[in-house]
Amino acid sequence: MDYLFLGGLLLLGAFTGFAAGLLGIGGGMLLVPFLTMMFTAQKFPIEHVVHMAIATSLTTILFTSVSSVRAHHAHGAVRWDLIKWLGIGGFVGTLLGAQIASLVRTPVLSLIFGVFVSYSAFQMLRAKKKAADGGSGLPGNGGKFGVGTLIGAISSLVGAGGGFITVPYLSKHGVSMHQSVATSAAMGFPIAAGALVGYVVAGQRFADVLPALSLGFIYGPAVLGTAISSVLFAPLGARTAHGMDVSSLKKVFASLLFCLAGYMLWKAASTSGLLS
Repeated sequence: MDYLFLGGLLLLGAFTGFAAGLLGIGGGMLLVPFLTMMFTAQKFPIEHVVHMAIATSLTTILFTSVSSVRAHHAHGAVRWDLIKWLGIGGFVGTLLGAQIASLVRTPVLSLIFGVFVSYSAFQMLRAKKKAADGGSGLPGNGGKFGVGTLIGAISSLVGAGGGFITVPYLSKHGVSMHQSVATSAAMGFPIAAGALVGYVVAGQRFADVLPALSLGFIYGPAVLGTAISSVLFAPLGARTAHGMDVSSLKKVFASLLFCLAGYMLWKAASTSGLLS
């Protein structure tokens, strides 16, 4: 592993951490395409670069979610009553979803990610606030478990912590936006934990072709490099957000997401042989 690659990981972590703190978004939608680029440049097995990018992205959430949740909990914003069943479902969903993702070919996985990020960017541009009623419209414990499982399964396919699903879902069902964001951040930990276990197990079948320092599909140096700088820069982004209007920045960020989605769609086409 060269120093340029390590420096790139640290820079990527700093950028995604700052963006997460500034705009309240998860870093997965940034990490996956950039890690895919970097892993491809490092000549990692092309049939597994997207799987490794998704697994690595999700694992970093184990570190970044802790500091975020502590801050939200200090303000009493995390709805732990919702996290209990949503979180268990999220863990199960990513654990099982990782096994499914390992069977999906790189072009299809790239296509899924590209479509999902395009949709997320569109939603960011048209986001509207909902009236809060405390979450009275949410289903019972079994329903919450089912929703959490679905969120976890989708997260395992796109490498994001589920915020772009959890936040709209909770706010749509009457939970205040502040509590929705905080609860979504707390959901990141069980989702990442399920992904860690799931992608380690799923990657064992390919251990002979994956690069050194990999744990299943998870590339250890990338987790360490991005997590360290992300944790350091996320609070800076959060502090910056309080002193400026970020509505215009969200438009710029949505444009970046469209570009990254385009790259992943190109990756899907190129690895499937459509561009050859």
